[in-house]
Amino acid sequence: MSTLKADKNLGLAGEECEEITSKGAGYRGELLKASGIKKSFVTGSVVSEVLKGVDFSLKEGEFVAILGESGSGKSTFLYIAAGIDTPTEGSVRLLGKDLSEISDKQLAEMRRRDFSFVYQFDNLVPNLTVLENVTLPLVLDGRKESEYGERVDEILTYLGLGDRKNNFPRQLSGGEQQRAAIARALVTSPKIIFLDEPTGSLDKERGRQVMELLKDINQTRGVTLIMVTHSEAHAAYATRTVRMEDGRLVG
Repeated sequence: MSTLKADKNLGLAGEECEEITSKGAGYRGELLKASGIKKSFVTGSVVSEVLKGVDFSLKEGEFVAILGESGSGKSTFLYIAAGIDTPTEGSVRLLGKDLSEISDKQLAEMRRRDFSFVYQFDNLVPNLTVLENVTLPLVLDGRKESEYGERVDEILTYLGLGDRKNNFPRQLSGGEQQRAAIARALVTSPKIIFLDEPTGSLDKERGRQVMELLKDINQTRGVTLIMVTHSEAHAAYATRTVRMEDGRLVG
C-alpha cells in the first residue's frame, strides 16, 4: 500500500477555519472528553436507559476501539461524542468546545473541517461519481477546486481508487465503496475520524483490508481515530481498546 506523506497545509479552509481551530486550541492534546454521559429513550410510559454515566477521553494520535455487543450503547455514545445526538445528561468537549454551548452552524463548520464520520454503510450518494462523493464536503464548504484538487488525487491514489474516481458507487465492490467513504472522511484533513462499525457490512477479507488501511491512516498520517466494533479481531488494530457493556464502559 502506498503511504504518501500528507501535506497538512493542503485543503485548509482559510481564515474562518483558522479561527475555529485557534478557539479550540485549549484541548492541549485531549481532543475529546465526555463526562457523565447518560442517554434515555422514552416510548409511551417506558423509559429505556441506553447509557448510564459514561466517562471517556481521547488524546491526539490515538486509535481507540470501543468494543461491545449489539445493544450495548456503543454506537449511541459515538453519535453523542460526534455531536450527531445529544445526551440526556452529561457533557462533551470536542476540540476544546463544549458541544452544548455552540450553535448548529458552528457544529456544522466543525464537521466539515475538523472531524469526520464514517458509517457502517458507506452512505455514498448513488448518482454521484466517486470523485464527486469524495469532494462533496469540500464543495459544501465553498472551497475551490484549485485548493483541493492535488490533495484529492493523492488520497484517491493512496486508497487505491485513482482509476475508479469516475465510477458510480454501484460499479464498485463493497470494499471499494467503504474506501470511498473513508476518502471522503479523510479529504478534509480532519483531526478526528469517528467510525461506526466500518467493517460491519463487509466480508472477512475486505474487513481486514479496511482495518489495515485505518491502522495505516493512524500511524503514517497521524489522524486520531475512534471506532466502535463488535469484533475482537478488528479492535486489536487499535492502540487502545475499551469495552462497553450495558451502557457502561468497563475497561
